[in-house]
Amino acid sequence: MASDPDDDPRIGDISEGAVLRAILERTPQASGTILGPGDDAAVIAAPSASVVATTDTLVDGPDFRTAWSSGYDLGWKAAAVNLADVAAMGAGPTALLVALAVPREVRLSFVAALADGFREACEALAPGCAVVGGDLTVSDVLMIAVTALGDLDGRTAVTRSGARSGDIVALAGELGAAAAGLEVLFDTFRDAETPIAVDADALDDAARHALSRQLRPQPPIALGKVAADAGATAMMDVSDGLALDAGRLADASEVTIDFSAAALDALAFGGDRARGLAGGEDHGLLATFPADRPLPDGFRRIGAVTARTTDGVLLDGAAVPRSGWDPYRDWDGVAAG
Repeated sequence: MASDPDDDPRIGDISEGAVLRAILERTPQASGTILGPGDDAAVIAAPSASVVATTDTLVDGPDFRTAWSSGYDLGWKAAAVNLADVAAMGAGPTALLVALAVPREVRLSFVAALADGFREACEALAPGCAVVGGDLTVSDVLMIAVTALGDLDGRTAVTRSGARSGDIVALAGELGAAAAGLEVLFDTFRDAETPIAVDADALDDAARHALSRQLRPQPPIALGKVAADAGATAMMDVSDGLALDAGRLADASEVTIDFSAAALDALAFGGDRARGLAGGEDHGLLATFPADRPLPDGFRRIGAVTARTTDGVLLDGAAVPRSGWDPYRDWDGVAAG
């Protein structure tokens, strides 16, 4: 039986207040909240007197397709990718600010599911963090912009620029699973060039796992603080591909990163090293550590830092192309859906 449109109205047919109420009733208070939603701005405690801030925008087209992602998926993913950036600085996430631009024909249930995704991602990945405010407007294209805040709790921020020759290169999280999930979407859930609804039951276990990591990433948020406490010299979130992001870290630190082929073969999803190097969106943590310290639990050694050479990223001493996620290239030819 079709749902009653009065119970699930279009965004364009109801007031902003009604939409906001549907969101806020699903949003718990962050543990650091002094003043939550409802005023001109939220007030969040900053115990260490240093605030880590980052922002990221997901746009229907280059970043996702609504035929493939539910509202819940998008809320989860938008939270996860921002939480990972905070964790990569060695901080603990404290709050999210969410700005939504929503087409008028979108149903209220979609926005409510989006809020559920935000809530449950925070609860699972960064307990105590929650949405504390944001903005809502209408647009021809669905856009989700998130600003994440974090607290260093007395730590010094771990940046991309601290790696030194002789350090160990290590990774926490998965490698290549999200990219494999994107391949599943392109290979299985398209009619010609048009995305079609996902049927996870039609997939085997490996494909379902990959798809889940593409739609709902599971970055190791808690390990950001663990890495900082263990003496990480540099760290970043792997969002655009291991080779590309490692190159950014190498450039910032003026060093070269030499990956171990055997280590990547053992770690990459399905043993696909090429996908592991080029695929993005797992949002694992790439970090460097002094060689005289044990790696913290959750991190696996994948290479070493050497003195700067012409090529910033190597694989067993050979140059590696800095291929990775490019939204302007990788979505070419895929029709809206």
